[in-house]
Amino acid sequence: MPQPTDHHTGDAIDIHFIGNATVLLSYGPLTLLTDPNFLHRGQHAYLGYGLLSRRLTEPALDVHELPRLDGIVLSHLHGDHWDRRARRHLDHTVPILTTPHAARRLRTVHGFHRTAGLRTWKALTLQHEGAQVTVTALPARHAGHPVLRRLLPPVMGSMLEFGPVGRAPHMRLYVSGDTLLYDGLDEIARRFPAADLAVLHLGGTTLPGGFVVTMDGAQGAELARRLDPPLVLPVHYGDYTVMRSPLSAFLAEADGIGLGERIIHCRHGEHVRVPCGPRAVPEVY
Repeated sequence: MPQPTDHHTGDAIDIHFIGNATVLLSYGPLTLLTDPNFLHRGQHAYLGYGLLSRRLTEPALDVHELPRLDGIVLSHLHGDHWDRRARRHLDHTVPILTTPHAARRLRTVHGFHRTAGLRTWKALTLQHEGAQVTVTALPARHAGHPVLRRLLPPVMGSMLEFGPVGRAPHMRLYVSGDTLLYDGLDEIARRFPAADLAVLHLGGTTLPGGFVVTMDGAQGAELARRLDPPLVLPVHYGDYTVMRSPLSAFLAEADGIGLGERIIHCRHGEHVRVPCGPRAVPEVY
């Protein structure tokens, strides 16, 4: 496919959808990775308590093909978000921003000593060559039942605010993390009413016993309605056998409530370039 021709530093966010919840975000000289999952098709992710899920897709990049990273945002410590290939092959000096639970394990067990644990609403800023991103930890809930919530690792959403160092943000990206829809997410729109794009983890991940632990199509569309971002990028669907809600279910629900034109149709392996500023028109390539 043809490449975009106008790439001024800092005037856009380039998003490369690698697969599952793994996206590579580039803002000028600054590069960020979310939820690194580089298992190959047919390999199994470990979900805890003896539960495994087989990967159905290939990642668009191998971990060895990644560019230099300024940071990693990890929503939680599950095998389809932080896998054994990431653990073995990622640069141990790259800062990781994650939950306090995941940070303790990454520092003490896996040797990623530049890992910061962010409690909800706490923020940390990364900078590189005049560009910066401020990452704020947001509410998320991986399960509905209180007992199941205690069994699953804590999860966070995140708000990523990109801009030049010392100036107001040019672009705000909401990344949901593996959450279900619940009323605690409404506070996000009150604190960040001007998010430009929402990256939603979908898939309707279903554990034995019928427990759903990520948003299905209906929940994802309803969260998009509540947060009201001008653009929505769906991820985390169709990659593992535990994902039971296809992308088509989300698209149908979004169309049904009048949000269809906000959806960015960026498939696995594709890029989308989102210009900074109001009424941005994304370009998929």
